[in-house]
Amino acid sequence: RRARTKCGSAAADLYFTREGLEQATRPEVADLHAARLRAAGVTRVVDLGCGIGSDALAFVRAGLQVLAVDSDPDTAAVARSNLGENAEVRCADAGEVVTGLGPEDAVWLDPARRNDRGRLWRVEDFTPAWSLVTDLLAGGRVVGVKLGPALPHSLVPDEVEAEWVSHRGEVVEATLWAGAGSRPGLWSALVVPGHRLEVPAAERRRADPLPVRGPGAYLYEPDGAVIRAGGVRLLGAELGAGVLDPHIAYLTADELWPTPYAVAFEVLEVLPYDRKRLRRWVAEHGVGTLEIKKRGLVLDPAELRRRLAPRGPASATLLVSRTSQGTQVIVGRRVPAPS
Repeated sequence: RRARTKCGSAAADLYFTREGLEQATRPEVADLHAARLRAAGVTRVVDLGCGIGSDALAFVRAGLQVLAVDSDPDTAAVARSNLGENAEVRCADAGEVVTGLGPEDAVWLDPARRNDRGRLWRVEDFTPAWSLVTDLLAGGRVVGVKLGPALPHSLVPDEVEAEWVSHRGEVVEATLWAGAGSRPGLWSALVVPGHRLEVPAAERRRADPLPVRGPGAYLYEPDGAVIRAGGVRLLGAELGAGVLDPHIAYLTADELWPTPYAVAFEVLEVLPYDRKRLRRWVAEHGVGTLEIKKRGLVLDPAELRRRLAPRGPASATLLVSRTSQGTQVIVGRRVPAPS
């Protein structure tokens, strides 16, 4: 039942483990990985750390030959059941498999980022070892490495392409690409199904920040992938927007420009951050459905919502942010996403 949320109708035909489901790639995203490998001229891919086989299944759908490898016998058995006769599945150590690769073999690598105690945050604790990841990225072959979206920028090698992927409004992964088809030094935000904001190294080094200004007629909340890829300044320039604070990723402008890279809100009112006044505002406007977003503050939206005691038929969105004029609350109306 939990897998249906992530994998849709395909979940009915697959086996899962708890850890495998946590790390499984969503089918739409996995199909993009496979399409990219095909575009790079790949015919055979070795999936190291294949888990339950979510990416390997996409590679098979794309017509690629697949060797799926996992070091855990139970996980490898699940992958073998999911892939059937469509791919070779091997229970083996990734390092040993790498030594036998042919020069034309592409590698897809999804290091295990969980253990029996929960999520792992340090790359030194990943399996296979981080040194194997960096060696593969520098080895000249086509390589894709799936990592968590919070990957520190300092760990992205200069000679690879980095891609942060957003799916249904959630940043789901950071992917490093090397070899044919990759563009070294390029970072990008990929908003599924196919919107890509490219952020070259020269853009990330620019010293001219966006202007700091008060709330305009519209407020934009950039997609998390845009933020992680360092594309807020670029997006703001395209929208003719400024920022509320130099260190806060809310953009604001007086004109509306629909974009797939941000959620837009029409600014209805600007209030000071005063809980008593906010509670009075919520009561006066009969707000019962209250969405609270925040940036740059130590604030629990759920706790603030409880204190504001929303009751009534109306709905509202409050965006609480640090600004150049102190903490402000922007009452916004969500603008429908562009088709």
